[in-house]
Amino acid sequence: MLPDPKTNIGWANPKLEKRESPTIGKGMFAKEPIAKGELLALWGGLVINAQERAHLPEPARHYTIQIDTHFHLTSSQWDNDADYFNHSCDPNAGLRGQIGLVAMRDIAAGEEVCFDYAMSESDPDYKLECICGLPRCRKIITGNDWKLPDLRARYEGYFSLYIEDMIHGDGQARNATP
Repeated sequence: MLPDPKTNIGWANPKLEKRESPTIGKGMFAKEPIAKGELLALWGGLVINAQERAHLPEPARHYTIQIDTHFHLTSSQWDNDADYFNHSCDPNAGLRGQIGLVAMRDIAAGEEVCFDYAMSESDPDYKLECICGLPRCRKIITGNDWKLPDLRARYEGYFSLYIEDMIHGDGQARNATP
């Protein structure tokens, strides 16, 4: 029998659990060791354009992931485990394709699993105050951070495919119509 698509959008590795994060709200944590390259999550849901995202209620805008220049994916649910991966300026996870999250290094049991939102976000109007507090913290995360040379080098192979295309192309967002 197939899972109910109304209650099971996306997938999170069973080695993970959702719990309170020491930095903000809830996050996803390793219950047991996770190997580098292991699949952590697959996001699913509704594809919406940037204008539709702007009209979502404020909290719902934070539960989307940008999957192309003008498109975002939203589970449209409040309790989908795959939506609870927080940002970190020194992440242990990165993107595979547009909807997959993988371990960038071995992750220890008890460690929070985070990715850098620069790996998926390219909206020039996007801004997020970062509170990760790590030595590499950028303080403000923007939709232009993918252009930073140090991030390009550190996250090579872990950006969303459309950002990888912009990095290895002319560096410009495509003009696809939403």
